[in-house]
Amino acid sequence: MIYRVIVCCCLLLTAGQLFAQREPDRIYMPGIRTVKLHPPGDPVAPPILRLNGTDQLELNFDEMGSDVRTYYYSFQLCDADWAPVQMSFFDYVKGFSRVRITNYRTATITLSRYIHYNAILPDRNCVPTKSGNYLLKVFADGDTSKLAFTRRILVIDQRMDVALQIQQPFNQRYFQTHHRLQVNVSARGLDLRYPQQQVKVNILQNMRWDNRLQLSNPTFIRQDLLQFSNETEMLMPAGKEWRWLNLRSFRLLGDRVRSQRNTDSSFALFVQDERPRLPNQYFYFRDLNGGFVNETVERINPYWNADYADVHFRFLPPGGQPFRGKDLYVFGEITGYGKNDGAKMTFDASSGAYVTTIPLNQGYYDYVFATRERETGPFSTESTESDRWETENDYLVLVYYRELGGRYDQLLGITRGSSQFREGGR
Repeated sequence: MIYRVIVCCCLLLTAGQLFAQREPDRIYMPGIRTVKLHPPGDPVAPPILRLNGTDQLELNFDEMGSDVRTYYYSFQLCDADWAPVQMSFFDYVKGFSRVRITNYRTATITLSRYIHYNAILPDRNCVPTKSGNYLLKVFADGDTSKLAFTRRILVIDQRMDVALQIQQPFNQRYFQTHHRLQVNVSARGLDLRYPQQQVKVNILQNMRWDNRLQLSNPTFIRQDLLQFSNETEMLMPAGKEWRWLNLRSFRLLGDRVRSQRNTDSSFALFVQDERPRLPNQYFYFRDLNGGFVNETVERINPYWNADYADVHFRFLPPGGQPFRGKDLYVFGEITGYGKNDGAKMTFDASSGAYVTTIPLNQGYYDYVFATRERETGPFSTESTESDRWETENDYLVLVYYRELGGRYDQLLGITRGSSQFREGGR
């Protein structure tokens, strides 16, 4: 009997660890679409909550079909590298371990059938009590094994002063293509005996986690001031302004939509052929830095009155030949930054073009084309978009601190900056 109990406990622990180790910002159920988590009223802002504050986040998502399903959400505290911490759930959350999502509505006046779900969180019955990285886990039918999707949440306890400078690099190799960053962190009032082990700095460009800078060795230490300014470590490719796609209406086609083919039950839109952008060519225009918003021009509710369409993309590589040893992706929040179905394009040898089809709701989307070495390497836009230092990018600096003997990383410093207001520009 004791043996059976031990085996069952081990199986439950293993299942819990596997569930906790799911990848952040990923959709696991095929019918889930258009997941957005943001502060109310600002759909392109990062999901940040102040510890013990009154901030809230709005969660919206759709499930295709006409059957209503019961969804719950829960939180998982993670370290600075997004690995689950070895702590009891009730050590970092006050209240219940799961909360039911009770707000939903069936889509109306649309060809596509779907259920729209909405929640405002954190609920008063489930509130994070520690700062740090949190993984929001949404699952169906109260069964944690039926994971629908995950999203990142940042809970900040602002106890560090953080300053960010964005400059044009001095190195001639990167002078025209990169941004040089410098971060100063004031750790006044904290026990900082071993800053290389206790402090971690993450720098995000346009809320991308795949290419973030991860820093732990300050360039200079002056009493309680840490400065990160290493010329080789603090560089990021600038990219270019994101391409755009206006799908606010399926009747009045946007300027980048070539044609449409509709039936009584579906919409199909064909985006104009895309090509690599020239290295030295740069045009500034205001963009969403890779995000998207659900909007319509027909004065209907974009959450349950907007329709879905199959959107077809074509990319023409140089010489009509595929990229050697690399895959091509439609990249941005539009595809979960390369994670969702349809993100990876297929090369059509007969037409010499990469093609893919992505189901999208009505709205306005930013995207670029990125290459990747066989699903293992980092995403790169060097061959498809190129880089210009004039590009406007939004940077988010996160500073984590771990107490001596602590079991998790506290998020104690945060700041945002735009390269549009950089120093050292010409």
